[in-house]
Amino acid sequence: MINVKLLVEGGEMKPGPTLGQKLGPTGVSVNLVLQKVNEATKNFKGIKVPIELQIDPATKTFEVKVFSPPTSELLKKELGLEKGSGAQKKSYAGNASIEQIISVAKTKMPNLLCKDLKSAVKTVIGTCVTLGILVENQLAKEVEPLVDEGKYDEEIKSEKTETPDDKKKALKDYFDKVKSEQDKLAKQEAAAKEAAAAAATPATGAPVVGAATATAATPTAKGAAPAEAKKETAKPVTKSGAKPAAKKK
Repeated sequence: MINVKLLVEGGEMKPGPTLGQKLGPTGVSVNLVLQKVNEATKNFKGIKVPIELQIDPATKTFEVKVFSPPTSELLKKELGLEKGSGAQKKSYAGNASIEQIISVAKTKMPNLLCKDLKSAVKTVIGTCVTLGILVENQLAKEVEPLVDEGKYDEEIKSEKTETPDDKKKALKDYFDKVKSEQDKLAKQEAAAKEAAAAAATPATGAPVVGAATATAATPTAKGAAPAEAKKETAKPVTKSGAKPAAKKK
């Protein structure tokens, strides 16, 4: 039995050189693998999903084993994000409700080493810290102790996964204000960098300080006359129309 592990786009796996290299020695049909993998992962469209192909080279048969997608992928899918924040301490990518966190925790729990849903919720909130996602209008790292204190016990015990519409709107309005502020700061920082770069670069065509001094101070070869002196000696000045006096023998 040969096991091939892959991370694929849910429901949209496509042929490629990597897949061909891994399946080539097994003799299994690539098109058949694509068909079965896409069928098995169709519920995870738009998410990267880890799978394992268990292949029997003798019979050229295989099974597709689908694992839960990474927590980060589930969170991005839940919040409709393309990516997390690249600078978690300076900007934020989204604002999740506790219900959304519970939804992701329930999906991911079978693959987490957590004793209960509450622990799984804390694990998902930890991933929010990494992605720069706020939770209930607060920094994710500040929500973790609130879970321990029991602030969200009611929602967790009832496994509530649907966020009320009015709450969704309130979370969105709050995040819109946060995003507006961080966009304004980003523009100010970009303008400051441009100004600093412009100040550090001399204007085109500006004279270089000290250039004349450097030219005048350039030493000549030993015994050689300066260029101007040579020029004057080579062209003696005479009276108009007169020839230079002949040298006496």
